[in-house]
Amino acid sequence: MKRMLQWGLSLYFVMVAGNVFAKENLSVNVGEVRVFPAILMISLLVLFILVGVFSKAKDTEDYWAAGRGVGQLGGGMAIASNWMSAASYLGMAGLIYLKGYSAMAYIVGWTGGYVLLLVLMAGQIRRYGKYTAPDFVGDRYYSTAARLMSALIVILISFVYAVGQYKGIGMMFNWIFGINYEMSVIVGTGVVLAYVLISGMLGATKNMQVQYVVIVITFLLPLFFIASKLGYFSAVPQIGYGATVWDIGHGGNGITAATADPSFYLPFANNTAYHWFALCITLMLGTAGLPHVIGRFYLVPRVSDARWQVVWGLFCIALVYWSAPCFAAFAKFSNIAGVTGVTISPDAIVVNAAELAGLPQWFSGFLAAGGVSAAFSTVGGLLMAGSSAFAHDIYFRVLRPNATEESKMKVARIGTIVLGVAIAVIAMNPPAFIAQITAVAFSMGANTFFPMFLLGIWWSRTTKEAAIVGMIVGMTVTFGSMLAPKTSLFAYYVPFTSSAILGVPLVITTMIIVSLMTKEPSAEIKELLYRVHNDE
Repeated sequence: MKRMLQWGLSLYFVMVAGNVFAKENLSVNVGEVRVFPAILMISLLVLFILVGVFSKAKDTEDYWAAGRGVGQLGGGMAIASNWMSAASYLGMAGLIYLKGYSAMAYIVGWTGGYVLLLVLMAGQIRRYGKYTAPDFVGDRYYSTAARLMSALIVILISFVYAVGQYKGIGMMFNWIFGINYEMSVIVGTGVVLAYVLISGMLGATKNMQVQYVVIVITFLLPLFFIASKLGYFSAVPQIGYGATVWDIGHGGNGITAATADPSFYLPFANNTAYHWFALCITLMLGTAGLPHVIGRFYLVPRVSDARWQVVWGLFCIALVYWSAPCFAAFAKFSNIAGVTGVTISPDAIVVNAAELAGLPQWFSGFLAAGGVSAAFSTVGGLLMAGSSAFAHDIYFRVLRPNATEESKMKVARIGTIVLGVAIAVIAMNPPAFIAQITAVAFSMGANTFFPMFLLGIWWSRTTKEAAIVGMIVGMTVTFGSMLAPKTSLFAYYVPFTSSAILGVPLVITTMIIVSLMTKEPSAEIKELLYRVHNDE
């Protein structure tokens, strides 16, 4: 764990020293309490903790795998809630606000990854029937070293991913309660740890279902009023915002030709086609390689449920993703049209959109509450993934195979606290926009877990040596893309947020070559894979 924290801190300082991320003022309106949003948020936080208490995990199977009793629709809602983090709810609209069409790569990549999961992995992962992603790696590749390496990578991915979520929580708490950003992070950390420690994965999954309802209502409801307030087609704002984009680019409805911004809608005005494609591919493959996403397939009772929960999850995700560009366009329009008096932060643009449109404060309060719910749901899943990697895959499967249920639960809870506090420390001074921080975690998942699961499931000849070398190569590419000088050709063709464009083909090729050079897996592994593909 000490080494993991050192890696996480090193990653953070590399990002800061390299000056590769944008910075912003995170504390706004300190001392100003927004009464209705505060009441709403306190009510939600109490609800989350109560759900955790009444859905408390009774044993390690409840704590890590929710007793394998999550249904299709409930699983889909939990997937969507677990997936739609602060990066989706807040950060995605912020990047579209800043970069226009170029940032649409986040929507295409993040949704496309679930199609890959549905086609290539969902059913097979459930048939395998383990608790965690490192469980699959350790057993499929018959290697303690591979299990240990994958567990450390899970912890690192969870760490980096969660930093962005803590930032979203801190910004929304600051906006609602008027306390400074740093104190907001501390308060948010306490609430998240409270319900995760009490409830485990069973309670976290129940909370994710509740949080999805909060997310979809709070995200969609204000959108109709914003569209109406600005004079655009409000019955279906997801269609009507096209007129807003036209006015932003060409002038109209209060925007003059001199203040219009054509770069907002031009496909590659802020980026090249190559970089757009590279980001799409990285996010898509990263989705299929994130351990806390893969772990959702272990929670359902049947293989068919694993597939259908992905379908339901895509539907639930689409409701929000279809709407994110609307908030960005409406905020951009209001800003260009000359609306003043609102402090604009790209990572809070969803809330700012309602303020810019002149809507009552309670509309913004709904959006802020949804943003915190989105961040909480993802942080819960990430803390569970990280703590289970530590307690189940390192402590139980490597260090103490004879550990009792009581000791495993104790270590899992200690791991949750250590990880949660360490993330909060780094989140005090976050190095990037939320979606950018998240993209780094996706690069790690794409460059490590995606090739291991893809080849591990579909090619029985893949060996343990290939898995170990593949993880080393994948992490080398991920860190190399961040360390490379910004002006170098490597940094140009392998951006730090899009390194899977090179990493995944390189790792897959390396794993194939190493597999062919080493002793093939045993007959037991091949028989296991046969059952994974054929048993119902």
